[in-house]
Amino acid sequence: MRARVARALRVAMWAVLPGELALAVCLVAGARIPGAVLLAAEALVVGMLALEAYVMWPLYAARRRAGDTRREAGLAVVRAAVPVALRRLIVHEFRALHSLGLWTVRRRHRIPEGARPFSYTEPQTGIMWAFLFVSVVETVVLALVIPWPLVHAILLVVDVYGIVIILALHAAAVTRPHLVGADGSLRLRYGALFDLRVPAAAIASARVERRFPDGGPVRVDEDGTLDLAVGSRTTVTVELTGPVEFVRPLGRHGSARTLRFHADDPRAVVAALTVPGPAAPPAVPPERAAPPAVPPEQAAPPRPRL
Repeated sequence: MRARVARALRVAMWAVLPGELALAVCLVAGARIPGAVLLAAEALVVGMLALEAYVMWPLYAARRRAGDTRREAGLAVVRAAVPVALRRLIVHEFRALHSLGLWTVRRRHRIPEGARPFSYTEPQTGIMWAFLFVSVVETVVLALVIPWPLVHAILLVVDVYGIVIILALHAAAVTRPHLVGADGSLRLRYGALFDLRVPAAAIASARVERRFPDGGPVRVDEDGTLDLAVGSRTTVTVELTGPVEFVRPLGRHGSARTLRFHADDPRAVVAALTVPGPAAPPAVPPERAAPPAVPPEQAAPPRPRL
């Protein structure tokens, strides 16, 4: 019963919260809304809060009785009530803002000693700066056009935050490059949205191969191929000895045997992933080879001294 209520709560959070936000924007803009609509909206909010209390409190109490701390019990309640996609979107946003701070001080995110970083931001840099320019122009235009002070202030906050998020998304891609470890392992990243670690033993081969796949930046084909595209292109293909598991940006799980991703310097990535075999000892020329040993009984007797 409670599982069904928890599912209903997730659906309500996706439906009621955006509707409540849209209603608040309409009220701020001065639109006249019938009283019945306002009453129904408030009833939905109260009902969602009641569902939250019905689902969360017994779960929190049960985890506390099981010995969990308040933080552990609270996290368990959040996992049960908040949809995975919504949780991951919030986490991605905080990671992107953290990356913006790293980008400001010219640092990168967790590059271990001996690992080689490889950037992948070249195809999207121009697009991101174009988005940033358009957002700044839009902010200025709306500030000049909208006459209502309160609406002007709300939209100004929203637009400025949008500009910060655009910078944060680009900063996340800059500060979180692909990594090839000292042991030949591979770590594929796409900003704060995607992170995949591949051990060196699972890499069968790597080659430079330019492709232009369709779809979003993270796409999995039916044949088990993962495309991690930047600017709708990939430049490196890695064949694996077996499937590897990964988590998509919104929480769905998948597996792949072939990885295709973009790197600004694909040849350097392939060279770093290609580990040469042990070198054979150099052959000794016949004329320099040591003469075969002569048995003692066949050795010439020493000459007598005069």
